Amino acid sequence: MYRLSHEEPEDHWEVEALYDLCFAPGREALSSYRLRDGTDPVSRLCRVARDGDGILAGAIRFWPVRVGAAPALLLGPVAVHPTRQGEGLGGALINDSVGRAAENGWARVLLVGDEPYYRRFGFHRLEGVIMPPPTNPDRVLGHGDWQGVAGPVTAWTPPG
Repeated sequence: MYRLSHEEPEDHWEVEALYDLCFAPGREALSSYRLRDGTDPVSRLCRVARDGDGILAGAIRFWPVRVGAAPALLLGPVAVHPTRQGEGLGGALINDSVGRAAENGWARVLLVGDEPYYRRFGFHRLEGVIMPPPTNPDRVLGHGDWQGVAGPVTAWTPPG
């Protein structure tokens, strides 16, 4: 049994260590990380999963971005400790947090991933949404209302 809760500031380095374990320390060289530079994650949507002993088993974060002029959330990373994979924890984190995103007024969520895996959570390939290179366009997926939304994905700038 796992308990999902908000990622708190004291969780930060433990979550970072999990991401390093799952994705290697070089993960921050990915182009999607340039979209996160200088921007805080949407803290109320960042979640952690802990087992009954309080041991971190998984985590998910969201970052605000723009697609053309439209606001969107960039999901990622989502990670499950290698010893906990295959238990449905990643799916639980995704379903829980994408639902919370909609409840908090975010109409669309974006990620870079494998469509056959993410399709079960309602994600589909996006046409006309351009992630920074060298992202494979076939891996740019969206959830929510993408009608009429297209263009380059850029770092978040507050409305104004």
